[in-house]
Amino acid sequence: MEHTPGWLSSTLIYLGAAVFAVPLSKYLGLGAIIGYLAAGIAIGPWGLGLVAHVEDILHFAEFGVVLMLFLIGLELEPRRLWSLRRPIFGWGSAQMLACSAALFMALYALGSAFPKLLGGWETALVAALGLALSSTAIALQTMDERNLLPTPGGQAGFSILLLQDVAAIPILALLPLLGSDGGLFAASDVSPAGRLWAALKIILVIGCIVLGGRLLLRPLLRWIARSKTPEIFTAASLLLVASIATLMQKAGLSMALGAFLAGVLLAESEYRRELETDIEPFKGLLLGLFFIAVGMSIDFDVLRRSPGLMAAIVLGFLAIKGVVIYSLTALMRVPVQERPVLTLLLAQGGEFAFVVFQAATGAQVLSPETASLLIGSVALSMLLSPLLLVGLDRYWLPRLNRSKGPAMSEISEPQDAPVLIAGFGRYGQIIARVMLAEGIPCTLLDHDADMIEAARSFGYRVFYGDATRLDLLRIAGAASAKVLVVAVDDPEQSLTIVDLARKHFPQLQIVARARDVTHWHKLRDHGVTLVVRELFESSLRSARSVLELLGHDPAEVRQTARRFRQHNMELFEKMRPHYKDQSKLIAVIKQGRQQLEEQMAQERAQRAEAAGQASQGKPQA
Repeated sequence: MEHTPGWLSSTLIYLGAAVFAVPLSKYLGLGAIIGYLAAGIAIGPWGLGLVAHVEDILHFAEFGVVLMLFLIGLELEPRRLWSLRRPIFGWGSAQMLACSAALFMALYALGSAFPKLLGGWETALVAALGLALSSTAIALQTMDERNLLPTPGGQAGFSILLLQDVAAIPILALLPLLGSDGGLFAASDVSPAGRLWAALKIILVIGCIVLGGRLLLRPLLRWIARSKTPEIFTAASLLLVASIATLMQKAGLSMALGAFLAGVLLAESEYRRELETDIEPFKGLLLGLFFIAVGMSIDFDVLRRSPGLMAAIVLGFLAIKGVVIYSLTALMRVPVQERPVLTLLLAQGGEFAFVVFQAATGAQVLSPETASLLIGSVALSMLLSPLLLVGLDRYWLPRLNRSKGPAMSEISEPQDAPVLIAGFGRYGQIIARVMLAEGIPCTLLDHDADMIEAARSFGYRVFYGDATRLDLLRIAGAASAKVLVVAVDDPEQSLTIVDLARKHFPQLQIVARARDVTHWHKLRDHGVTLVVRELFESSLRSARSVLELLGHDPAEVRQTARRFRQHNMELFEKMRPHYKDQSKLIAVIKQGRQQLEEQMAQERAQRAEAAGQASQGKPQA
């Protein structure tokens, strides 16, 4: 390995660590981010020591955050961004000011106990401003994975994160004014003309991005696209983001903010989707590298020397920010079930805190040991947050989801309708409407309070109750009903309901909804014969529409659909004995598909021959 180029050995180390740690972390249910962080710890200075220059790789990996903000900007048209101006500057400013103030008071008080590390109001102020920032990379990545960005909570979180990116600029500008070589009064060596030029430079750079995005970027991308060279368009996409990031950094602004503005300006471009497709793989890899670098940056030597102080800072700032942010989400009227996740994502420290604390060390506001302590606290919070999120998903959110919405009393009046429908979602609603249209009474059960409120506003009489409970099935009239329709979403719940009905109410005829093929087989195993896959008929109808649009005769299309339906049901019966044996199941499916294709090809040939004979006036056989 001594003759191996450095970039190649580093690539092997990073890719090997990620490929091993991330799938293992996902398998354990911890998520990809934990895997990247663990990989960084393992190969970093405090693990195997395979990588030493953490700062260099962290600076390079920050480009992943820049690419992520560019892609998010591509999803936001200027009109939509303008509509978010109030939450960005209103709630975003409120979060920064409230969290900074609360953290400053707590750190200033803590400084009396640890004067060497946290003494002085300047140290407390810089630490509070840095810890008030949140991780844009982790928060937006998590919200995107959970499809939370379009939700009220996601919009609120995005607004706060965007304001934090803007706030990083004045925070960095403040640091020289707090330095030990003159403190606040060191500002006297900055002339008014210098300050004016700095402000004009910022305005000029932002103006260049806005005007360039409007007037130059689209014609430039159009010219590059005409070359019909995909790799050059990919290179141009990366060059565009890198150029804007460099321009913003030269002006002392946030690279991520500039990339975001460029993305917004191209959100209405005809090349938006192609830009997204080209940049997405690089964003994912660089973000993973960023999280690995964060894991490597954790200074376990500081943790070993001051474990109590480190724990106090990490847990303290997570708790303080959590209380402030949760209160803000309540004032912003974020739905209750979205508040815990949003609070946790914004309570952790952020990647810009590394920049703030490193810059503060250079400006002699923080000592190197204090900066290491704070950087380690931020990195540990970024490591803890995904773990806390796993616990939130497993233990808190299920209870919150069960208790969300208006309070409702369970069904208490005995019912005697001939049809009992468990589940009043989009599937159960159609069945209920048909029954009611025919004048057949139905007892409708659902355990989603919001769904019941909405159904009652349309005049439906839906009862609140969990159909997996035997006592509620009795009250709902299962003992006297003729038909039970199992239309719940969850496959395990539907199987529980089926087992209860077959055991305690044998007179019931059960009609069940199958979510997928596996669920269909399990329902059949539980003795249900009238099982309908929820998407089969709608998908088959769409296939008929496609064939008709391609010019096929409607009568032949209907025949094809009937043939396919019949074959599919026969194939399912052949699959049933083998559906738990993957190899035999695949063999049966392949054989059935081949038989269908051969049969359909034979019928097409017969129709073509018959059509040819008819056109020649020959009698058909």
